[in-house]
Amino acid sequence: MLNEKLHLYINGLIPERNPLFMEMEQFAQLHGIPIMELAGIETMLQLLRIQQAKNILEIGTAIGYSALRMAETLPNARIVTIERDIERIGQAREFIQRSKHSQQISLIEGDALEVEQEISGHAPFDAIFIDAAKGQYKKFFQLYAKYLNKDGLMITDNVLFKGLVAEPKIENKRTRNLVKKIAEFNRWLMNHPDYDSVILPVGDGVTVSKRRGERN
Repeated sequence: MLNEKLHLYINGLIPERNPLFMEMEQFAQLHGIPIMELAGIETMLQLLRIQQAKNILEIGTAIGYSALRMAETLPNARIVTIERDIERIGQAREFIQRSKHSQQISLIEGDALEVEQEISGHAPFDAIFIDAAKGQYKKFFQLYAKYLNKDGLMITDNVLFKGLVAEPKIENKRTRNLVKKIAEFNRWLMNHPDYDSVILPVGDGVTVSKRRGERN
């Protein structure tokens, strides 16, 4: 992870977002709602620009911030996003309807582990973004990777979890168990026989995975 001075320096260089996004960032901070950190989402958006993704699946809508950022960045893209929390769904729908990009986004209500059949109708995807329950990352990846295009990207947020994955001792049992699951997911993914992955130490840690081609 970058030290605090460099973190602040990089964030200070990122141009201000439009008024709706700035409002969403303030809303998330005020209400303790986790949205993707600035450096992390800017990194993801740049990858999607390079890829020119047209069909994106997001697992974990929260208030719709990252879905709307992706829609603005890629005006020809379609974003399918999943959320199970009723309160978050209402907040996301309100923000999405206020945006000029609302027609690009389909919000699927339900647990990502239970709505596969509905999601399969929107596949295949050029990119799949995982940013939901961290303890379920492996299950999300295994369930939805088959709907990824041959040259698609799997992007996973929060894989460094505030740097705690590198801490040898964590006092809080719940946090310790969650960090253990994230660390296990990281090891599993980095050694996956079918994917090449890299962990980028930006934001809260972002992993980018791409399916391997046939090797001689």
